[in-house]
Amino acid sequence: MKQDRFLTGILIGIAALVVIALVLFFVRRDTSQYVADDTVEGVLHNYALAVQKQDYEKAYSYLADKPDKPSYDTFRRDFLQDYVNPGQSGIEITDTNINGKEAIVNLSIVYLSNDPFSGGSYNSSGNALLVKQKDGWRIYQMPYNYWASDWYQPTPVPVKP
Repeated sequence: MKQDRFLTGILIGIAALVVIALVLFFVRRDTSQYVADDTVEGVLHNYALAVQKQDYEKAYSYLADKPDKPSYDTFRRDFLQDYVNPGQSGIEITDTNINGKEAIVNLSIVYLSNDPFSGGSYNSSGNALLVKQKDGWRIYQMPYNYWASDWYQPTPVPVKP
């Protein structure tokens, strides 16, 4: 009789934990929101969020209109084929230096581990370069995981012998 009560208590406890986990999952789901994109920080936040949400049109709109800008199809394909894969990562802005029409932003890229035996996350640093254009701040360079190395690179021209 005591074993039945003990087992019932354990099952009720497990059921309560499952209900709490489900409630937290649905309440906290998709709480990230776009912010005003009239600042350097806002543009970077919205670009990273759009990439995470796979809203490639919105993310592409934050790219600078400069020579050798990738086409939208190339931009989207690089994400879909995992050439660029932010995966389980996020960015934190650590410092912003604005010099006229150019901004260099120091970033900390936070990588989350899926491995149950590791420490959970690790960081690396990188820089983003933004330029001021007629429609606001636009991104010209970002660290890997959010950017492909061949974007904004001139297309090689074959040399005739």
